[in-house]
Amino acid sequence: MRHLISRTVAAAIAGVASPAAADVTASSDAGFASHNEVLVAAEPQVAWEALVRPGSWWNGEHTYSGDSDNMRIEATPGGCFCEVIPASSGEIEHMRVIYVVPGSTLRMSGGLGPLQSEAVTGVLTVTLKPEGEMTRISFDYVVGGYMRMPMAQMAPLVDQVLREQLLRLATRLGTVMDPAPRRAP
Repeated sequence: MRHLISRTVAAAIAGVASPAAADVTASSDAGFASHNEVLVAAEPQVAWEALVRPGSWWNGEHTYSGDSDNMRIEATPGGCFCEVIPASSGEIEHMRVIYVVPGSTLRMSGGLGPLQSEAVTGVLTVTLKPEGEMTRISFDYVVGGYMRMPMAQMAPLVDQVLREQLLRLATRLGTVMDPAPRRAP
């Protein structure tokens, strides 16, 4: 993921405002937790169908191939959140699907981006909850293990990238609303 940290720091310094609630909810030497959520004007099933097609919303700058169209999510236990890298005839597994309730919950295990080269494990839980005619989409990512970079420094960078991806998914779905402040359960 080319220049992931420098781009993330630059975006944070620019103070990009967003209609999403985001927070590093916990951080220690052993790990961190990140919570991001947004409210969209789409039904959960419509949001689900977009979610499992990351090529339509993931930022290509946060891929190994430079093109999010090379990404896929196989939304079944054991399925792969993977990316083909045509230039090298390679492929990368970003995460492994471990829990699926279509239209409601997708849970995957793995280290995203630079976390993949560290001795950490991460679990990303994506939830879609109906709220009237809208859907609240939450990304909760919990990471633990050993890293060469202090967890407290990595946590806000990872949180920023996840927030960006969630906002791109929300924008793909249409109207994005400011969510009411809520903490992860």
